Amino acid sequence: MAKPDPENRLCVGAISGSYGVKGEVRLKSFCAEPTAIADYGPLFTEDGTRSFSITLTRPVAGGLGARLSGVASKEEADALKGTSLYVSRDKLPNLPDDEFYHADLIGLEARDTGGVLLGKVIAVHNHGAGDLLEIGGAAGSLLLPFTMASVPTVDLSAGRIVVDPPEGLD
Repeated sequence: MAKPDPENRLCVGAISGSYGVKGEVRLKSFCAEPTAIADYGPLFTEDGTRSFSITLTRPVAGGLGARLSGVASKEEADALKGTSLYVSRDKLPNLPDDEFYHADLIGLEARDTGGVLLGKVIAVHNHGAGDLLEIGGAAGSLLLPFTMASVPTVDLSAGRIVVDPPEGLD
């Protein structure tokens, strides 16, 4: 099985620890539908050296219980705590025109509605109340809600977004 190309993969989840004593893990899914993480085929570690087939077992506090191929003990599951899991982009569904994978937004140039360069998108955060874009520029970082009002234009092919910061954020 070929490793996913580092330039053509997305992080879809992370192992947050063991669950029980028989090698199950607590899995945090970054998918819009959390259980979809099991639908994409084998998932790879960040360095691509290990891959796991996933079988979801039950919902657990803070995520999903899962069995990973090749993990049979609590100690093996504990050793994977903090491991991010990746999938090749071509395994993921195409998104509607108004939805974006976070990885596609990072690195985009951010300009205001007058065309002035504000910086680049350096991160996408979500603390439960919606996505926030972190734009890093010469004046520091700006956190901006990722809404149609604040980000009226996303042009992936041109590598830029147009932002209209709310009053007081500009």
